[in-house]
Amino acid sequence: MARPTSMRDRLVRVTAPTAALCAVLLSLGGCLGTDIARRATAPQAELTPPAAVPGAPPPAPAAPPMPAAGGTGRIGSGAVKVALVLPLTGQGATVGAAMRNAAQLAYDEAQQPDLTLLVEDDRGSPDGARDATQEALRQGAEIVLGPLFAGNVQTAAAAARAAGKPVVGFSTDVTVASRGVYLLSFLPQPEVDRVVEDSVAGGKRSFAALIPETAYGNAVEAEFREAVARKGARVAAVERYPAGVPGPAVERLTRVIAGPGATADALFIPETADALPGVAAALTKAGFSPARIRPIGTALWNEPSLFALPALQGGRFASPDRTGFSNFSGRYQARFGAVPPRVASLAYDAVMLAAALSRRYGSQRFAESTLTNGSGFAGIDGTFRFRPDGQSERSLAVYEIRNNAAIPVSPAPRVLAKPGI
Repeated sequence: MARPTSMRDRLVRVTAPTAALCAVLLSLGGCLGTDIARRATAPQAELTPPAAVPGAPPPAPAAPPMPAAGGTGRIGSGAVKVALVLPLTGQGATVGAAMRNAAQLAYDEAQQPDLTLLVEDDRGSPDGARDATQEALRQGAEIVLGPLFAGNVQTAAAAARAAGKPVVGFSTDVTVASRGVYLLSFLPQPEVDRVVEDSVAGGKRSFAALIPETAYGNAVEAEFREAVARKGARVAAVERYPAGVPGPAVERLTRVIAGPGATADALFIPETADALPGVAAALTKAGFSPARIRPIGTALWNEPSLFALPALQGGRFASPDRTGFSNFSGRYQARFGAVPPRVASLAYDAVMLAAALSRRYGSQRFAESTLTNGSGFAGIDGTFRFRPDGQSERSLAVYEIRNNAAIPVSPAPRVLAKPGI
């Protein structure tokens, strides 16, 4: 399941209609309508509503709030059918209901595009995901958005692949990505790359790591080693520890990186918000100095309760820029009366993507070449693109922890580097 991270929320007005869906891929030129100046420079397909234009017509009245749980059925009545497979009962039902709400919000803010969202309940299980996907395909779905869990993405993908249809899943497990199965989620690998890149750019050349013996730890360790090597730096030491028991590994590592002649100047700690306080306490007890060796991490660190930990002061982590989600959260709260979970923006972006591509590309709207366009798309959480192998890349900001807050020190780029660079 995708990881939640905390964001500050603020209320903004829901704005503007069709211009939000104008595809502005650089290779294809501008689309008809407004916002010409921005289209001239933006290489992505814009998926989020633009700023309000004086004199523009008001947005369509909001529909009544969606139910808090359950609620299979249809959103819209357009010609292009899109499956939305979510856990509306069973495991993950609360998150699934919020993602359904986000999909409704996206549909309405896109001013009722020519889509029909076929909302299907996967019951939080792989078998349910297979059944839900098959039912949506039977009804004519051209693409599958979801599911949320890795095992469910696998069974949904098998059903979709048999029908020759693509999947845009929400899992963070890169092992379920493949050709035609794209992950629109917060993958840890780009976060590792970004924070290592920032560290090397700031003069860090020798990295140590404290990595939990978890599936997440296993996933990021390989990427960490590769990222450090790509940037011409070195890995000085790596210690693994059983989940929740960091003490012995911390003691071993600090003897290496804090002893005479030690050269490490950055310490990578890919740990969850729940477990990080225990690791930080063990580091402080062992005499670790964040002023001498900078701690670095992933978006899992983006939790305000961590920002006062002594061992993390001056530490940096990579995460999507907060502004987009903050704006989305305000609109969601105004509509549904609740704070959305962090992953709700994924459903919003997926629906906006389907709407933008169907409006722009006709019969090629969900073709592989369309979905994997190297210029990418601009969504709630910044620019993203799908790779041919199904993984995604995102533009990420880097934040530094100081004075009980996370301060942006390197903004998320608006344009992703060319693929392969």
